[in-house]
Amino acid sequence: MAELKRYDNRLGLWGWLGGGRWGVERYAYILHRLTGLGILCYFLLHIVVTSLRATGRYLWVEGQFFHRPIFKFGEFLVFAAFAYHALNGVRLVLVELGFAVGKPIEPVYPYRTSLNVQRPLLISMMVLALIFLAAGGYEFLGLAR
Repeated sequence: MAELKRYDNRLGLWGWLGGGRWGVERYAYILHRLTGLGILCYFLLHIVVTSLRATGRYLWVEGQFFHRPIFKFGEFLVFAAFAYHALNGVRLVLVELGFAVGKPIEPVYPYRTSLNVQRPLLISMMVLALIFLAAGGYEFLGLAR
């Protein structure tokens, strides 16, 4: 019986962030992960703040803790993370379902057929996210009065 070799993953955080070529797709991948973690942290904080209502503490009442300008900016960051994460998720679903893969050919690295279809989809998703951020920033930062 042949013994299987076992390789330990000793890369840690660098293995999560690094490894591979650093193109636009890699930055989109890292930003998608970071925005997902940010949304998760916001969700957990939201649960804690909402559950404080059971003890009679209302932190979002006018003039209380969460009505400071830094939290208004934090709300915008949550909106920005959600806009990017949602639109990139739609792009990833389209790729996974095969709508943005391109015509099949013999796979020869660097797989140009996929890049010619997926990269414009990524760029259009980023432009759409920037449009949402501009519209949301206009509202969040109080310019729409």
